[in-house]
Amino acid sequence: MQIISTVAQLRARLGQACTVAFVPTMGNLHEGHLNLMRLAREHGSCVVASIFVNPLQFGPNEDFDQYPRTLDADCLKLQGLADVVFAPSVNELYPVVQTVFVDPPLIANEFCGAARPGHFRGMATVVLKLLNIVQPHVALFGKKDYQQLHIIRQMVSQLNLPVRIVGGETVRAADGLALSSRNQYLTADERCEAVFLSQVLQDMRERVMQGARDFDQLQQQAVQALTGRGWLVDYVAICNQATLQPANAASDSLVILAAARLGKTRLLDNVEITSVPDSVV
Repeated sequence: MQIISTVAQLRARLGQACTVAFVPTMGNLHEGHLNLMRLAREHGSCVVASIFVNPLQFGPNEDFDQYPRTLDADCLKLQGLADVVFAPSVNELYPVVQTVFVDPPLIANEFCGAARPGHFRGMATVVLKLLNIVQPHVALFGKKDYQQLHIIRQMVSQLNLPVRIVGGETVRAADGLALSSRNQYLTADERCEAVFLSQVLQDMRERVMQGARDFDQLQQQAVQALTGRGWLVDYVAICNQATLQPANAASDSLVILAAARLGKTRLLDNVEITSVPDSVV
């Protein structure tokens, strides 16, 4: 495995590759990232991971300075999974003072975008830069950040980028908590409580599968359940998978999106419903 820190070195290395599969990360890798790396091997003869904590997607009061940077440990985890690790500096990716931003689709203003203004603008900018630098045939992103994956797919389509986007399934702990680098911010008591978010979403899914179609009521009940246990809820929303617009009783493929804070930690989760049965009369 080769660790590269400059664009010029990376392009020289990848000029020898046949099919490149790319997994962008911010490091502090967990099993969810490693699962994407294994999936990437199915899509390319050369697997590239990037490790870069992108300052553009953090707000002024967010955890950019505290975000864990664990490059040495990450590279050990990537041994045998990645052929190349691209770990650039901030100056390497943003070499001029005036950065050219990407304006993401309007859905970027909803859900996490409403709670974190500018986040998806910074995310789309760095993802476009990385795709242009690596020029992969396939790029892989986790479904846990469902809105992010949706925005990246729209950006790639609208800009006619020659890359196929693959979504990897959310990897969970044994109790159902979606794996996230930010889970380590949780205290021991918060970690025990954190699984309640996935339980709420699974309960919503079961009720939809049993025929419930009052989605507003389901959303409100979920928010009340979380709030009653001390969570600060950003949103719980039942959406159309393809558009992330609010679902209605006629929608067939749904996704339930949620983001909520437990203590100082903001957690994301979602549950897909790919075949919705007829409602119960």
